[in-house]
Amino acid sequence: MITIPKAEFEDRISRIQAAFDIQKLDGLMVYGDEYRRENLRYVSNFWPIFERGACFIPKTGKPIFAGAPEGECYAREMCPWTDLRNIKEFACVSVPEEIEYPLAKFSSLRQIIGDVLRGGQRLGVVGKFDMPGPILDRVQNALPGLVIVEADSILRDLRVVKSANEVACLREAGRIACLGYEALVASAVPGKSELEATGAAEGVARSAGAESIPFTVFGSGQRTNTIIGRPTRKIIQDGEMVMVAFAVQYEGYIATVEYPFVAGVATDAQKRFLSALFEASTIQVSYLKNGVISGEMVRAVKSVFQKHKLERYDLYPPMHGIGLAEAESPYPDEKATYPLRAGMCVNSDISLFGHLEGSNRIEEGFVITESGCESLTPSIRAACAAGV
Repeated sequence: MITIPKAEFEDRISRIQAAFDIQKLDGLMVYGDEYRRENLRYVSNFWPIFERGACFIPKTGKPIFAGAPEGECYAREMCPWTDLRNIKEFACVSVPEEIEYPLAKFSSLRQIIGDVLRGGQRLGVVGKFDMPGPILDRVQNALPGLVIVEADSILRDLRVVKSANEVACLREAGRIACLGYEALVASAVPGKSELEATGAAEGVARSAGAESIPFTVFGSGQRTNTIIGRPTRKIIQDGEMVMVAFAVQYEGYIATVEYPFVAGVATDAQKRFLSALFEASTIQVSYLKNGVISGEMVRAVKSVFQKHKLERYDLYPPMHGIGLAEAESPYPDEKATYPLRAGMCVNSDISLFGHLEGSNRIEEGFVITESGCESLTPSIRAACAAGV
C-alpha cells in the first residue's frame, strides 16, 4: 500500500524541531480541523471530522496530540504518536450546547502547553489564521507570560518540496482522479444532468481507492461562468461547453484534474477557444523543470493568450503547488523571481473565463525533475497534448 510511513513523520518532527532556533521557539502548536486539515495531517496524519485537533511539538522528544472524545479512537487509528489527550475546546464544532462525555478523560490547554514548553514562554502557532478567535484567546491565556509566535513558515518551507513517498501518494491520487474523469466525460453527454455525470466520476474514484472527494466543480453552458460552481440538476445540452474540476484525496494528498470539452458537437469557434487553452498547456510544460524562474513560465502562458487576443479572460496565475492542500505554495505570478525546484509538485490552472464561447480551464498535476517534469495525471496530459 502506498502511504507515508511512521519514520517519515518522525523525520518531519525532527526537521521542525531543528527550525525552532530561527524564531527562538520553546514549542510549537499545529492547529487543524475538518476544513483546514493540511498542516495537522502533515505532522500527525490525523484529519478531524466534526471536531478540531492540534499537535503540540516540544523542543526535543515526541509530540502530544490533542483532540476531542468522539474522535479519540479514530485519532489513535491514524496518528503515529502515542500521547493523545482530549480537551473540551476541541469538541464538536457545529452546536452551541456543551456536550457531555461521561466516559471521557480530559486534559487542558494549560497542562498540555506547560508540558510542551517545559518552563519556556515562546509558543509557535501554525494555523493561527485558521483558528477560531475564542480558541486562540484560550491558547494565549493558557499560561502567564506566554508569547505566541506566528510560525506557518516553518511548515510551509518543509512542505514545498515533496519526498518520494509524498510524490507516490500524489501519483496514486492522480491515477484515481484520471479514472474518475474518464467516467465523467463518458457520462457528461446531452440529456444527462450535471449531477448524474458527477456521480459517475465520484463513484469510480471511490471504488478505485479515493479517501475523499474534496470537491467537484461543474458547469455546463452558461454555468461555466460560475468558475467554481457546484454541479446542479441542470440538463446538459448538445453543443454546450463543459467545465469540470475533479479533486481526489489519497492518504491526505490531493490531485485535481480538469479537461475542457464540449458535450456533443463543438462549433469551430469553440474549437478555436479550446485550442488556445491546449496551446498554453503545451507551452507551460516546456517550462516545468528544475531551475526555471517561475515567473518566466507565467509570462509564457500569458503570451499565448495575448497572441490570440484572449488576455482579458485570463483571471489568475496558471499554476500552483499541490500536496495536502488542493492549492499551496508555490503559487507564482508573472513577477515571481524564485526558481522551480526538483521535487516540487504543481498543478496547472490554465483558465479563460467570461468568453462568448464559454469558460473553461485545464488542470493537471506534475512533479518537477532535474531535466523536466513527470505527469502525475497522464491521461489528462495525453488528452491535452492531442488537442481538439
